[in-house]
Amino acid sequence: MTPKTALIAARDLVKTYTMGDQTVHALRGVSLDIDEGDFVAIMGASGSGKSTLMNILGCLDLPTSGSYQLAGEEVEGLTQDALASIRNRRIGFVFQQFNLLPRTSALENVELPMVYAGVKTAERRTHAVAALQRVGLGERGRHTPAALSGGQQQRVAIARALVNHPQLILADEPTGALDSKTSEDIMQLLTDLNAQGMTVVLVTHENDVATWARRKIVFKDGRIVEDVRQPGHPVQQAEAAA
Repeated sequence: MTPKTALIAARDLVKTYTMGDQTVHALRGVSLDIDEGDFVAIMGASGSGKSTLMNILGCLDLPTSGSYQLAGEEVEGLTQDALASIRNRRIGFVFQQFNLLPRTSALENVELPMVYAGVKTAERRTHAVAALQRVGLGERGRHTPAALSGGQQQRVAIARALVNHPQLILADEPTGALDSKTSEDIMQLLTDLNAQGMTVVLVTHENDVATWARRKIVFKDGRIVEDVRQPGHPVQQAEAAA
């Protein structure tokens, strides 16, 4: 059996912030590997360090010290332009509040990352249509966010995250603004994408959301206090047994 390759390799990550005369230790020497194709839930109370870690993994911030490789590429020490390039090439982001442009159609929202990447109009449209079809919204491309349900808006956001064919989906509380049934639909979609080979890392406060992941990492006071493999959500177990 071929060993899996670490998509994320972080060593001794430290992140400190200075607030007035106080030093805040957000991360205190965190090391972890996340393999290609894994599905990881990161949990912890507010201030535990999980959001700081996600910002570093997403190349939105740099550690104070320590090393981070994404797909074999050294991240620490890069310029802001280089970080932006990595984000656009390798990472798709999904946020709690969807972050869609309200007066722009679903299709145009999905096209946005390709606009920043300089992709030509016809090619953008083709890829955006395909991404919407992948999340089950192929018929809704012309609708603005106001004409879509919360779950549909999050699907548009996931399509936008997928459109540049990233290696990694980072989802920050992706079900936080949704009811329980819609949350389950979104988690099933992320599970399906993971089954197709997409690496998914999500931050959540909710245990029932975390159970969908294959691996759960719990933070407290800037450190990892738990890192376990899980049997998976009952839906996954039933599918595996079928």
